[in-house]
Amino acid sequence: MFRRFWTRHPVLADVLLALLCTLLTLTPAARVDRDVLGAYAMLLSVLLPVCVVLACGTLLWRRRRPWLPAAAAILLEVFLLFSATPGSSPLLLFAGYSLAVYRSARAAWIAFGSATAVTGASAGLLYGLGVFTLQAAANALLGTVVLGLIGTLIGVNVGNRKRYLDAVIDRSRQLLVERDQQAQLAAAAERARIAREMHDIVSHSLTVVVALSEGAAATADRDRARAAATAAADTARDALTQMRSMLGVLRDDDTPLPLAPVAPAPPQDTVAAAQRTGYPVTLSTTGQAEVSPDVAHALGRIVQEGLTNAMRHAPTATSASVRLDYGSDTVVVEIVNDGVTGPPRVGGFGVRGLAERAAHVHGTVESRPDGTGRWLLRAVLPTSSEDPAVTPPGEEKT
Repeated sequence: MFRRFWTRHPVLADVLLALLCTLLTLTPAARVDRDVLGAYAMLLSVLLPVCVVLACGTLLWRRRRPWLPAAAAILLEVFLLFSATPGSSPLLLFAGYSLAVYRSARAAWIAFGSATAVTGASAGLLYGLGVFTLQAAANALLGTVVLGLIGTLIGVNVGNRKRYLDAVIDRSRQLLVERDQQAQLAAAAERARIAREMHDIVSHSLTVVVALSEGAAATADRDRARAAATAAADTARDALTQMRSMLGVLRDDDTPLPLAPVAPAPPQDTVAAAQRTGYPVTLSTTGQAEVSPDVAHALGRIVQEGLTNAMRHAPTATSASVRLDYGSDTVVVEIVNDGVTGPPRVGGFGVRGLAERAAHVHGTVESRPDGTGRWLLRAVLPTSSEDPAVTPPGEEKT
């Protein structure tokens, strides 16, 4: 209770400490040896109490500027040598303690050594001039050493504990900040992942549904119209299934929904769905299709998004091709169509999402016109990705 009170009222504590130090020091400082000092006795009898008050008053700044009371204590030790009973002021004790607590243990030991050296040199000089006896010089030096050592040792102990607690508290705050930052990064990464999945599911499925619906409305053949409508319904139903799976990660109740999105359709199924809409796309595959699950997921989404973009932005294409080249270390995906019209569009999310997917498995994606009136989407992915990238590279406008 007592310690807590002084902790809450630091200014009051410093004022009372300065007053106590002044009262304990004024008594020996008020008496001056007139036989030794002669004509200077009257001047010193007035000067010494003033110096005591000023020096002890520096304790009011001991927390912010601990060097100030330490320097004042050293000078006061020298002035007190001229009193009738040379001794040490408790200011040296308080100053050493404050310097060790509020600055550092090294600074406190430097101040202690300086006080001892200055007091010892001054006492030795006065002894050599015949002003002091050897006993008086030894007593003055001993008082400085004892008070300075007690204050420094206590201050070092308290200061080290205080700095340790401050370090622990600061580390705890840093850990809390880092935990919050990690949570924010994880939430942002999850939002980006959900956005990519939903974009791919909705964009591809709606594009296929629109194409099938337009084809059913345009044909007079009832059987072909019925087949197109059935295919559109199947595509929409599959999109709903994937959407339910995707939104399952956002549920906070006990409904047993999957925690991960359904894997995208294989490239063969994606191409077949586009062909059913009448889009002139072909598929060619070379090599053995052996890739890791992460790469297979990225590969399926790249083919899905590439064909979706081709069907949406190049509906008048006369030919389109999807080429999969499986190598020993990498798989290359190329999607080409000849329906390029007008300048490239900017500000879309599709190709940016594909770049993020490729970067997740340490691959690359490029989407550009090839200079011959065709549009090329090319991705190079590793066949295995045991350590997928956690953070995708910076987003690129496409």
